[in-house]
Amino acid sequence: MAQEVADRRDVDFVLHEQLEVEQLSRHDHFSEFTRKTVDLIVSEARNLALKELLSCQREADEEGCTFDSGQVTVPKAFHRAYDLFRQGEWIAMCDDPAWGGQGMPRTVAMAAENYFNGANFPFMLHNILIHGAGKLVERFGTDLQKKMYLKNMYTGKWGGSMLLTEPEAGSDVGALTTKAVKNDDGTHRIFGSKIFISSGDTDLVENIIHPVLARIEGAPAGTAGISLFLVPKFRVNEDGTPGEFNDIVCTGIEHKMGIHGSPTCAMTLGGKGACIGTLLGKENKGMRAMFVMMNEARLHVGMQGFACAGASYLNALNYARDRVQGAALTAPKGSSGIPIIQHPDIRRTLLSMKTASEAMRSLLFYVGFLEDRMTLSSDKDEKARYQGLIDVLIPVAKGYVTDRAFELCSSGLQVFGGYGYTREYPQEQLLRDCRITQIYEGTNGIQAMDLLGRKLGLNQGQAFMDLVTEVEQTIGAAKKETELVSLADILETTLNHLKETAGKLAGDLGSKNILTAFVHAHPFLDVTGDTLMGWMLLWRAVIAARKLGDNPKKKDAAFYQGQVTGARFFIRTVLPVAQAKMAVIQAGDTSALDMADTSFGS
Repeated sequence: MAQEVADRRDVDFVLHEQLEVEQLSRHDHFSEFTRKTVDLIVSEARNLALKELLSCQREADEEGCTFDSGQVTVPKAFHRAYDLFRQGEWIAMCDDPAWGGQGMPRTVAMAAENYFNGANFPFMLHNILIHGAGKLVERFGTDLQKKMYLKNMYTGKWGGSMLLTEPEAGSDVGALTTKAVKNDDGTHRIFGSKIFISSGDTDLVENIIHPVLARIEGAPAGTAGISLFLVPKFRVNEDGTPGEFNDIVCTGIEHKMGIHGSPTCAMTLGGKGACIGTLLGKENKGMRAMFVMMNEARLHVGMQGFACAGASYLNALNYARDRVQGAALTAPKGSSGIPIIQHPDIRRTLLSMKTASEAMRSLLFYVGFLEDRMTLSSDKDEKARYQGLIDVLIPVAKGYVTDRAFELCSSGLQVFGGYGYTREYPQEQLLRDCRITQIYEGTNGIQAMDLLGRKLGLNQGQAFMDLVTEVEQTIGAAKKETELVSLADILETTLNHLKETAGKLAGDLGSKNILTAFVHAHPFLDVTGDTLMGWMLLWRAVIAARKLGDNPKKKDAAFYQGQVTGARFFIRTVLPVAQAKMAVIQAGDTSALDMADTSFGS
């Protein structure tokens, strides 16, 4: 059975036909990234993913990470993979070459990340945290901090993490108790405990640079008094080499449902009073700074979930084509078996997976494309518009996408039947690994609250309306294609219902019905995501319909027809359900609020 992690034809379609990413190379900033270069990058990423990362996926899952006397060991196979990953300069794909990056467009990096995460998402967690921590240094660090840390991080010589969560605080970051005490030399001694720290300790690198949230003595309570510090595992000598151990100790690793190749650590800082950190950015502005890393991480998490789902789909598709079981329903008695892809329910399941995974790819790559356009723009208002679109889309890209991704991984397992539940095939690991994406970097309930409470009213609601305008443009284009008019009408009706629903909830937010609004926040995230998925699929279908009119080659014709049929399936079967959900939201049922705590059960 063929092993794949992402459909190259579809990746190329999104890059070159939907987003036309080569247009970025017309600008000096991305002039090197012509179509030939982009295709070469994607091919190299695919080769590394299939030959190295995928090959150690199961081995690393079975071996897992070990903890012994404060030291963490990752799966042996990860060391070779990490060396190759570093050699390819894949950690800082979009960053300044002066610091060890490649300076490539974010959209192209998304394609590479699609392959890497689909092949081995637990391995990728090590690299994502390094980059995120490095980005904080680049954005908020002093010249000395950048010189000391940044190139070592972006090249993967040193690792990185994010020390945010505490045992009692959880998602309520403002309740953290980790404290920072000023030293005479301008540094701080750090005291506290952190939990759920991905790559908090690892033997892949010689040093680990931890961004740590803490409260300086005397600072205000809540998030207003949180500062951000850089705390290396080993202090850095004047010559740039790792020096004395910095009293930041891993006290254990979690035994998890999935992502066994990624160590999730509990960390103690300053147990001996000798943990030294340097302020990163300004005092009491740590939470604002940390959101730079968190927003990047949320888009990465959406990619992680989607990549698992996409790999699960391709595994299921290959299996369904090969697995012979049961005669056709209309065949005479005694007929021989057929590949299960010919059975109606399997076809429905596979088409559901295909359309959802392809729409996710378009949505995630589109966010990356917006980042690239913002980078290239010199117009202040235009840049603000792009940023507003990104801000509205982030909770959808993280929350909605990972919710659907887990469902797709479950469907992918189901196609295999009983075999899917065994370790003989990768489906059960993809399902286990995918599940964490709905939880970390802000649970999906928090993403829903963010969409409703912050992003819906962002820029006085202009950011949300700018997104609506983007969808309306695609609807207008689709109405020019005879085959797509009815689909455009359904999406238009759904979009109008979404605007009405958003208006109703926005009104509730400013009234005594605020809790009613938030009890429907997650359903609102769902219907927003459904609508945007319909948009992405209709956008694809517009391109495909035009290409079909040019009498393409047989293989291309099959691909394009699949885009039109897939859009028809999703828009006709999913969007009417989304409209019904919107009616439920607008009705404003308060049962969840009215229920007495004691009535939930004894």
